[in-house]
Amino acid sequence: MPDLLTGYAPAEAAYDELLDSRGQVRAHWRALLDQLQRSQPAQLQQRQAMVTRQIQANGVTYNVYADPEGTDRPWELDLLPSLIPAAEWQAITAGVAQRAALLDRVLADLYGPQQLLADGLLPPELVFGHDSFLWPCQGVQPAGSTYLHLYAVDLARSADGQWQVAADRTQAPAGAGFALENRQIISRAFPELYRDLGVQHLAGFFRTLQDTLASQAPAAGETPLVVVLTAGRFNESYFEHLYLARQLGYPLVEGSDLTVRDATLYLKTLAGLQRVHAVLRRLDDDFCDPLELRPDSALGVPGLLEVVRQRRVLVANALGCGLLEAPGFAAFLPAISEKLLGEPLLLPGVASAWCAEPQALADVLERLPHWLIRPCSPAQACTATAGGSLDAAQRADLASHLGQQPGAYVAQAPVQLSQAPVWSGDEGVQPRAIGMRVFAVASADGYRVMPGGLTRVATPADTEVVSMQHGGVSKDTWVLGERQAPGEQWQGTRALGAADLVRSDPYLPSRVVENLFWFGRYSERCEDHARLLRIMLARYVDDDDDPQALAAVLQLAQHLGTLPNDQHGTLETRLRETLLGAEWPASLRVNLQRLQWTAGSVRGKLSQANWQALVELQRDMQRLEGREGDLGQLLDGLNRLMISLVALSGFALDDMTRDDGWRFLLIGRCIERLQFLCDSIGGFLRIGASDDPSALDWLLELGNSSITYRTRYMASAQLIPVLDLLLLDERNPHAVLYQLRLLLRALKRLAERFDMPGSADLAQLERRMSAFDLHSLENPLFGDGGTRAVLDGLAGLLDAIGLAAGSVSEQLSLRFFAHVGASQGTQSS
Repeated sequence: MPDLLTGYAPAEAAYDELLDSRGQVRAHWRALLDQLQRSQPAQLQQRQAMVTRQIQANGVTYNVYADPEGTDRPWELDLLPSLIPAAEWQAITAGVAQRAALLDRVLADLYGPQQLLADGLLPPELVFGHDSFLWPCQGVQPAGSTYLHLYAVDLARSADGQWQVAADRTQAPAGAGFALENRQIISRAFPELYRDLGVQHLAGFFRTLQDTLASQAPAAGETPLVVVLTAGRFNESYFEHLYLARQLGYPLVEGSDLTVRDATLYLKTLAGLQRVHAVLRRLDDDFCDPLELRPDSALGVPGLLEVVRQRRVLVANALGCGLLEAPGFAAFLPAISEKLLGEPLLLPGVASAWCAEPQALADVLERLPHWLIRPCSPAQACTATAGGSLDAAQRADLASHLGQQPGAYVAQAPVQLSQAPVWSGDEGVQPRAIGMRVFAVASADGYRVMPGGLTRVATPADTEVVSMQHGGVSKDTWVLGERQAPGEQWQGTRALGAADLVRSDPYLPSRVVENLFWFGRYSERCEDHARLLRIMLARYVDDDDDPQALAAVLQLAQHLGTLPNDQHGTLETRLRETLLGAEWPASLRVNLQRLQWTAGSVRGKLSQANWQALVELQRDMQRLEGREGDLGQLLDGLNRLMISLVALSGFALDDMTRDDGWRFLLIGRCIERLQFLCDSIGGFLRIGASDDPSALDWLLELGNSSITYRTRYMASAQLIPVLDLLLLDERNPHAVLYQLRLLLRALKRLAERFDMPGSADLAQLERRMSAFDLHSLENPLFGDGGTRAVLDGLAGLLDAIGLAAGSVSEQLSLRFFAHVGASQGTQSS
């Protein structure tokens, strides 16, 4: 046995994927083990670290509700793939494809003629008594006549090496995207081995999915628009939803992005409503339509089922497919297979029994310690119970419940998992229990099975429960040999010519654009407030230098609503609240949370580097929240936070395509900066500090123009040149006139593109600002009183510009995000 396996001790009662019954390495594992043996432990650690870095760089997460480490928990991926030889995989493929075809026919019968119920092959109570049977879907014939477009099955290997079905996933099966991401990462960790072993590619599976959705969509000659429907960023598999949408080339949408008009489904876009022909849903059945299925759902689309009923949209999987995930069906599938397919199941399921059958109940009660008792319906307020884990009194209580409501329970034999090697760092290679999820997709000639899958590892070592929600680790699954032709493409091979060129996203959801708009606003707001807070902290730490400058900036911050008033405690307490306050609505912490929220909603539009900058920004804020030191230490942390905030500006300017989404992001930043400059400079002019050089210094710093001023004038800050730089300099991006003209140009492009009126009020204010003459501050007609009047008038002009910018924001919201008017750019049939 190789030294690498010195500490490898497989369990005697479980099948070991790596070693045979004699303790010898199985043939299909030898090449991998040989390469591992030639590697030093440090090299393997480096490979695992590379895998971890790639996951972090790609932003691969699996959301865990109420996780103390945060909802966006990094995906866990083991360095060692799970290996399956081609001959063994052929048997798995045949069994999975057969089972998918069988379940599709069962769904067609249960929502159609219900002959299985009439023939006694399924008990009516098991079907009609289950919450997942959707009565409004009865008699609905889906477009394309396929119910089960995507199917997943959880497999486990028993001690004798036989693969068994542990569970069917028919509703909105998750994991195919994670399997693809695992493949791309692990194939780079072992590139030579991946090539030499002839590992089968996954591209054909996803290409078949694209073909199926396009061919079955009721497009009537139109180019079908397919969307991926997600429950949103807090769903546990949101990364996968986003990843699949990107890979497949489909818009990722939420229920609020869609609307039904005249029994037709539309996507809300900037250009109006665009008809949707197919929906790849990642949303549970009953949440999809609050009008007919679940009234309290805020995630679905009212009226969607009627569109399905009219066969004007394809929904994959068909609504109602979740019924077959109920554990009670497994006991009846062998007989149903003989009836519908004329052949036995190629992949057996774990032994199960529906307790409503008298003989089954008697067998279960006789051997209760050997069964796992599960509720038939997820609506039942009980969890799965292992009979062997109960004492005599508890077993008697369970038996009583079974006798009182036998139809509410299913008994299953405990699932036995095989073991596979995992890389455990300092412990080397160790055995862990695994389960495997395999995927199938409907095609024109039956079901096509993905040549691989999502292998999940039970952790810790002494458990056999595989759950990603409870800290599970995943593995890439390599099917060895018989690789398909290397020419198999992921995307379609249709030739594209000059007439096919597209330079903007025609299906950009209005919700995404709205969030990009607010992403721009919040990123600018956070940067502005962080700069103001840094000025206050710096002056507070060094207040012996110039207490008047500190008093002036505090007065301005309170005028802007950034700093709490005196009723909130001492100045130090108020400054901490401005930075870290969870309840203060204008705190930097709260605004960063708003920024992260909007960023999560537009993640598909952000580059990998941009997203990583946001992740680092979140970490910077978490480090600040954990600081217990004085304000000087907080100031040091705030300086680092500012670097991350400024980086976001760079990504917006240099890392995004100049499409409509980017334009709205830019408009959002522009409006926010313009309002902040107007409010800040106007407030500064009113507090009477315009003749204080120290106050003018921090005003330049607030306008991010200190270096420019020093370079130009090499003199102390004085009012007229400061106002010229912050108000009228057309080349200074932190000047009011610069931002005002930038906003007007952006609005003009929108008006030309979307046939909307321009902003006459804002244009008039721009002319007034351009005409402001700084000479009026040199020789006022009425001395100091005249200067005061000029400054007050200037402050009033800035107020008007800030209000007009806010009005533009409201107008854009009504025009592009609310969709109150009639549908535009649509077809009525």
